[in-house]
Amino acid sequence: KKAKTAAGKAKAANRKVLPDNFPKPVPSVEEQVGSGKPVEQPGLPGENWKLLGGEGYDDGGVADLTLLLDLEDVVLRRKRGDKGYYEAMKNDLLPRQQFGAMAKVSRRDQKVQLAQVLFADEKEHSKVPSEVYIEPIEGDEDPAVIKEQTKALVTAKEALKLSMILAETACVSLSLAEICKRIMVLRGKEGGEDALRVACKACELAGTGFWDSDEVLMEATETPKLPDNHQTNATKLSLANPASLKLIPIRVSELCFRTGYMQKGNALASLGREAEAREAYELIFPLLTNEVRSARIDWERFSVLINVGNTYAREKDYTLADEQYKLAEKIGQEHVDAAQGSEEDGKNMIAVTKRARAIALKKVGRDDEAKALMKELVEQQVKEQAEAAKKAEEAAAKRKAELEAQKKAREEAEKEKQ
Repeated sequence: KKAKTAAGKAKAANRKVLPDNFPKPVPSVEEQVGSGKPVEQPGLPGENWKLLGGEGYDDGGVADLTLLLDLEDVVLRRKRGDKGYYEAMKNDLLPRQQFGAMAKVSRRDQKVQLAQVLFADEKEHSKVPSEVYIEPIEGDEDPAVIKEQTKALVTAKEALKLSMILAETACVSLSLAEICKRIMVLRGKEGGEDALRVACKACELAGTGFWDSDEVLMEATETPKLPDNHQTNATKLSLANPASLKLIPIRVSELCFRTGYMQKGNALASLGREAEAREAYELIFPLLTNEVRSARIDWERFSVLINVGNTYAREKDYTLADEQYKLAEKIGQEHVDAAQGSEEDGKNMIAVTKRARAIALKKVGRDDEAKALMKELVEQQVKEQAEAAKKAEEAAAKRKAELEAQKKAREEAEKEKQ
């Protein structure tokens, strides 16, 4: 139907998208390698982005984040074509939250808000990565802490809802992994079965088959439960499905698998199913084989080794546990020794390893060795804190001297002008 009035013709013209206004063409699927390729210059401040034993820098995971979030909607552009995509965008027909507080927020900005939930930085004071499963200590929890943990779980479930609305399968998988992690933080061993169910779904979305959107969206409810008459209707493509791989790089699936397997292993460990937990953790190793040697990726390698070692420790097999701890400690020591390594990260890795080894020794009744190791660890940390405080004082004094010198130079320059 053609417009007849001048106003109608103007609206029709405004809805048209001209090819000349399209941005540069989308890259091919093969060109999107994420953070697997080193960069020539560090994109972020700090000294821990240098590659260990190689040229270049780690990008801090920025390229991987871009792949997972797909801020530029590269996948949708491949699927619909540029003309179809930009016409849909201009007419606000792309998937986004159109109700409530986010009704006026663009699809891109909704993805940015989603990233803030899924990729929040670890707390600075934490020296143990969140991927390492630690047995919860039984006892009364601080109500304020429980409140924060409950809020974090609710936030992760909201992220899952938004990921479903945006139709971003990678974000759905990551949201499920985040829900799994936060269930275990809040409920400990009691939440193990629920956490395992959610982690399995996260891995299913990263796999080669199909998934049921109703079964996934159920996890966003307060008390997840499917109707009694529910029948699985898996029609959504998983990330590594051959049809998906025509539009999405395989790396997206691998990144989701790395997160999903880690949380699945942690959930199994919370249930005491140590052998199955090891199997889940060990599935991550092949996915890290070709990754660069940087502090960021080495923390992931390190976490897997510590988790595997801890499964043996809980089975009271110290010999096999210590084999994994030695491999983990070696990663940390390489960063301490290497000129281009991150010394701070390396020291933290060694400290975490010593703590894990001490716990393993205690489990097999070698209490004296465990106490000696913990004493050594505490003394080392006190020493490092004193050195860090001294360096901070020296840096502050140097900065103060520089400011005073600059001030004096300005005053002298003003006197000369007069």
